[in-house]
Amino acid sequence: MHIAASTRSLWDLAFPAACLQIQELGFDKVEIWLNEDYDQLKPSKVAVDPESAAGLLKEASRLSPAAIFLESEVDMPTFSGIIRFAKLLRVAQLTILASPKGTPFNTEIDRLRERNALCHQAGIRLSVVTKAGTLTEDPHTAVELCQSVKGMGITLDPSYYICRPGGYLEHDMVYPHVLHLHLRDTSPTEIQVLGGLGDVDYNRIVAMLRQHGYQRSLSVDLLPKTMEGEDRLREMRKLRLLLTSLM
Repeated sequence: MHIAASTRSLWDLAFPAACLQIQELGFDKVEIWLNEDYDQLKPSKVAVDPESAAGLLKEASRLSPAAIFLESEVDMPTFSGIIRFAKLLRVAQLTILASPKGTPFNTEIDRLRERNALCHQAGIRLSVVTKAGTLTEDPHTAVELCQSVKGMGITLDPSYYICRPGGYLEHDMVYPHVLHLHLRDTSPTEIQVLGGLGDVDYNRIVAMLRQHGYQRSLSVDLLPKTMEGEDRLREMRKLRLLLTSLM
């Protein structure tokens, strides 16, 4: 298993500065975050000129790109541009959002199959992240999506199964389908807390991954507008050291 840091953790920095900061914190792998609502890297701009976007990473740091997280819904031409961007960086893992809760299951299957087919042609693994407000907020539905879209997997973000109305939601059934992880500490009442103050059981997560032969990446992924300054840097460093100790 490999430890990466998501540029989403440094949401308020320009992309080159975020990459350099991640490198200075001791990481050697990065997950690239694409979000149309923030200035770091917008999917629409990346898709128009994927070569220039890929060059930003190579010029900014020595980090190896481990994954891409596309946190905006985009049309298929833009999605195709993101695939070209991933191929230029030789990234084999792409995470997207599932559709909002309440979307008809068959409609979502059609959407995901179209995107998964494009990823498959490019040799890229597609996964949907577990998140509140989307179809994957129910782990059983997340698994059903994977079973209906051959080759697609799950990016497990356990925070949303811990901090939720009704309390902790058991989700062991997703582990056979996990292709990537987003990790931060979380309490039953706060989606992100300082490491050690939450309920994320990193030991158990790693043990479950090993049980299923997981050999891919785990991303330290702090949420935008939660931590800033030295607190954020200390948290990223602390999580890197903790996860490294469990490998």
